Amino acid sequence: MSSALTTERHSLSEQSASACETRGYKQVNFIVVLMAIFFSLAVCSCASGPEEEPAQENVEDLYNRAHKLLDKGSFTKSAQTFEKVELEYPYSKWATKAQIMGAYAYYKNQKYDDAVLALDRFIKFHPGNADISYAYYMKALCYYEQINSVDRDQSNTEKALDALYQVIARFPDTDYAKDASVKLDLTNDHLAGKEMEVGRYYLSQKNYLSALNRFSTVVNEYQTTTHIEEALYRQVELYQIIGLSDEASNAYKVLNHNYPNSKWTTRAKSLVAA
Repeated sequence: MSSALTTERHSLSEQSASACETRGYKQVNFIVVLMAIFFSLAVCSCASGPEEEPAQENVEDLYNRAHKLLDKGSFTKSAQTFEKVELEYPYSKWATKAQIMGAYAYYKNQKYDDAVLALDRFIKFHPGNADISYAYYMKALCYYEQINSVDRDQSNTEKALDALYQVIARFPDTDYAKDASVKLDLTNDHLAGKEMEVGRYYLSQKNYLSALNRFSTVVNEYQTTTHIEEALYRQVELYQIIGLSDEASNAYKVLNHNYPNSKWTTRAKSLVAA
């Protein structure tokens, strides 16, 4: 019995020693692995050295890169790069050029609100710049390109009208003023078309006085537009409806004098003669 216990104790002692040896071996391996990782990182760190800041791009190269992006049709990247010229070299001559070219990039990308903001900033801070006439002209174009059909809101049409007038008034002898004059006629024609559409609606609803007011607005304010002949005819028509024969006759005389061969004159004649 004593011999058996002795043997058992010896066996347990050997197992315990073996377990301790295994744990010790694992701890040593773990430490070795950690040291190897640490050494590897230290070597990599030494090999790579401190990170270097990318060199700032030369202002002329940066501006030219923005221009190349614009030529390629990368309008968003071009605008961003022109803005970078402004931010990194704010006191250089390139910054002023970049400001208006960035606005042009926005315009080409149909980001009209961004273009107008950039142009307003240019106009405010560089009123004597050689490109100031172009800035005013481009601002007018931004509004002109946003003119909606006559059945929609015309706020941009009104803004286009005002901006085009400014170009003509401020820079009368420039090519920008000549083109603005053409666009001004088209813009007025558009506004007259809106008045005509509303007038026709009132007429269809038998709201004769409101309709007459709309057509009279075209006669008085948009005399050079393509809608003037019909507007005069509508005056004749409405004056007859509400019983103002003399006014109808006067409107017909104006129509016949200025547009004797118009289909609207022929129609108005039948109303007056009736």
